[in-house]
Amino acid sequence: MSDDEMTDSEIKMLNQVTTIDPSVLQSRISMSTSLAKENETEEQPVFPKLSAMEAGGGRVEYRRVRCPPHRYTPLRESWEQILTPLVEYLKLQVRFNTNTRSVEMKTSAHTIDTGALQKGADFASAFMLGFEVQDAVALLRLDDLYLESFQVTDVKLLKGDHLSRAVGRIAGQDGKTRFAIENATRTRVVIADTKIHLLGSYANIRVARNAICDLILGAPPGKVYNNMRNVAKRMNERY
Repeated sequence: MSDDEMTDSEIKMLNQVTTIDPSVLQSRISMSTSLAKENETEEQPVFPKLSAMEAGGGRVEYRRVRCPPHRYTPLRESWEQILTPLVEYLKLQVRFNTNTRSVEMKTSAHTIDTGALQKGADFASAFMLGFEVQDAVALLRLDDLYLESFQVTDVKLLKGDHLSRAVGRIAGQDGKTRFAIENATRTRVVIADTKIHLLGSYANIRVARNAICDLILGAPPGKVYNNMRNVAKRMNERY
């Protein structure tokens, strides 16, 4: 007999090793099904969601946003549009203090979201900086929107007519340059004297800020447009 041929005893040993006992297999299946049923019957504990006041230990939290003089009239005209999302959506108590000329808001027993007060303060701050109500409301609906402010003199120390020309380059004729930056980067830009306010996501704010800084430093608008479009196109392809 050759080495490749196996004896009967070796074949029996192999059959004993490889053969699965049906009774053992059936017991294992029944055990797994019983465990699955036990897991299904176990009730998971359900805890009610804490309100903002309960999460804060029962304390009432306040925020106050000052209204600059040049935004007093727009605030009075748009007061109902500002009040509606704060009261109906965030469940905050809001009033305007005529003595301090500031918008005051606080949490109540009906406030559910723990971050509602901060969202409301950001919304009011965005309006005070000069953004439209429709743009500022996006801060309440989306979590990845931010505000950023800087001055023209932070980029380059300019004085007199040089500073005025830098602001003019950012705005453009009839605001065309500012609109182009907003549309290309999906942000909102407010130019208040020598201050620049940006509203948008982190990546979009960075693109818009770089374009504005290039304009302040004296780059031609055409070159800035091309760079901005290329960066915005790469960002759209990435996401």
